[in-house]
Amino acid sequence: MGNNFITLEGGEGAGKTTILHLLSEKLQALGYDVLTTREPGGIEISEKIRNIILDTSHTEMEKRTEALLYAAARRQHLVEKVLPALENGKIVLCDRFIDSSLAYQGYARGIGMDEVYTINQFAIQQCMPGLTLFFDIKPEKGLQRIASNNNRERNRLDMETLSFHQMVYEGYSKLRERFPERIKTINADQQLDKVVADAWNNIVEYISK
Repeated sequence: MGNNFITLEGGEGAGKTTILHLLSEKLQALGYDVLTTREPGGIEISEKIRNIILDTSHTEMEKRTEALLYAAARRQHLVEKVLPALENGKIVLCDRFIDSSLAYQGYARGIGMDEVYTINQFAIQQCMPGLTLFFDIKPEKGLQRIASNNNRERNRLDMETLSFHQMVYEGYSKLRERFPERIKTINADQQLDKVVADAWNNIVEYISK
């Protein structure tokens, strides 16, 4: 059932959200039934949890609380939106999933990847994506992109230091080593059409297996 579940990952400013919608359009043009969604969020309850997590006034939020809130939002989103779509034969494209928690909370926050993986196992019950696209851009470059984009929402993660985002990047590097079959790396530091083409080639290869 997880075979049609494709996730997009990357640091801040990697361009995932824009690319997700372009990939969805290309899949639909080929006749695939596609659901696009995001984490944390995607449904009402999870969007409310997202607002709590990312509220810029919640600076006192403890790191394990943060990890548990992400897992809670993930559980509700999975049960209410992702699993029903997969059961109906749709391809699900999701902007972030468990790898974000492992990189951000597990590694960058220093809780431990295995600890964060454990609480997420409780949340997802073995439902892992079949393919994950990691959009690779150095944190400095990604943050520069965000700074120049006036339309983007500002959230609590934007208040973090560059060293935090570098730790996130290191965390993703470790995940890519741990799950080479599932996680495919896309160079996000190139023209958008080239990024989309590289991502598309990976998706076509995956769904035609």
